[in-house]
Amino acid sequence: MKVLVVYYSMYGHVQQMAQSVLAGVELVAGVEPVLRRVREFEDIEKDIPQHEHALAVWNRHKDVPVCTLEDLREAEGIVFGTPTRYGNMTAQMKRLFDSTVKLWLEGVFEGKPAGIFTSTATAHGGQETTPFTMMAPLLHLGMIIVGVPYSTPGMLHTEGRGGTPYGASTLAGSSNELQPPPEDLAIAQALGRRVAEVALKLRG
Repeated sequence: MKVLVVYYSMYGHVQQMAQSVLAGVELVAGVEPVLRRVREFEDIEKDIPQHEHALAVWNRHKDVPVCTLEDLREAEGIVFGTPTRYGNMTAQMKRLFDSTVKLWLEGVFEGKPAGIFTSTATAHGGQETTPFTMMAPLLHLGMIIVGVPYSTPGMLHTEGRGGTPYGASTLAGSSNELQPPPEDLAIAQALGRRVAEVALKLRG
């Protein structure tokens, strides 16, 4: 069975988180991890070479296959990753959600577990609202939301970093100067493992 990790990332923080989520999926025997990226908008893709940091990230993941409807259909569990835009998912990720009408009508997503991870510039820039707003379409699709329990190591903290019960998260900084700390990556891995374990149990 397959568990899909699908993400959008421009500056690399969500990309790093996606790798940790994938590593968590890989820990579960009997589950095949699948990594996909969300298609970039054509105008932004053309502009990427003008931005050194964005170009470096693009070169690291341009060979990751773009997520298709068939990828979504085949997955028994899905973990979605996106930066925040005004407390919500990016338009690129929203376009993927909006493309699923045919699968929704077929009930393809019903009963499948879903997790969420995100990156925000600041501590109050969408760490909680981004997962919350993403849950609405996931519930419309009939998916089962999988969060991060506080029993997960690193969740009980008061530091200026990520980690919410609604999904894994990290802080990028207002100039994208921060990198995900080991604790945030560990929580992302725990989320991937949890979604894979739930998917396996539900299938059985």
